[in-house]
Amino acid sequence: MRSFLTGLAALGILAGAAPAFAQDGSEEIVVTGMRRLNPDDDDDSAREKVVPLPAAVQMLRRTADFAVQQVIVVSDTIDEDDANAEVYAMTRKAIELAAGAGVQLATGEIVVEPLTAANYKELAIGEDDEENGQAVKFLVKVPLAPGIDAKTALARIDKFIKAVPAVGRAEIKAYSELTLSVVNPEQYRGAIIDLIAKDTGETSARFGTGYGVEVTGLDRPVQWKRASLTEVQLFLPAASTVRPRD
Repeated sequence: MRSFLTGLAALGILAGAAPAFAQDGSEEIVVTGMRRLNPDDDDDSAREKVVPLPAAVQMLRRTADFAVQQVIVVSDTIDEDDANAEVYAMTRKAIELAAGAGVQLATGEIVVEPLTAANYKELAIGEDDEENGQAVKFLVKVPLAPGIDAKTALARIDKFIKAVPAVGRAEIKAYSELTLSVVNPEQYRGAIIDLIAKDTGETSARFGTGYGVEVTGLDRPVQWKRASLTEVQLFLPAASTVRPRD
């Protein structure tokens, strides 16, 4: 299983522009960094508050493909080998229950890969000082189909977590705030360029027929940021300059 460097350009509910890296046309990208839940915050609604960013005319705003929450499976069994076995066994139970609960499991910090019965033991397991035990972390995803908002997604994930049976002293619980993911952001390149063309065409017209607009950066990878609880803004880091046509 591939491993990826953690961290985006900005962490938290509102992230800045995503880093540029090669995409193979099918990758699923986490829109924001995984921000740890505040254990003192018992109000679920507080985790859902996002101040929408102003929508730039050259940004394509759309519903993300998945709502994503990181979870942790941890065991405080004294013997390390026994604790590891409990963690892996509970993770396997989570995998078996996921489809019936309407969720998907995955792993990764930026690029997301499915977590399956064939690869779950590749998860890095180790001591978590804050949780006081051996632990693994992975992602629980809910497709953002019509009628599923952030509150519904969180409720479905919470129901799934509670349904996973304990193994020994292992337990599973939510670890991060809710974030979003987008499958293959590059597929929206054409739509974004259409927005840029429309905007720059209108700009050029304002200066008269003797002027045109030079656009650079259209060859750069598509970037993204979170716009609301369930929406993202996709864009190209393009720049435009008004120049005389001569």
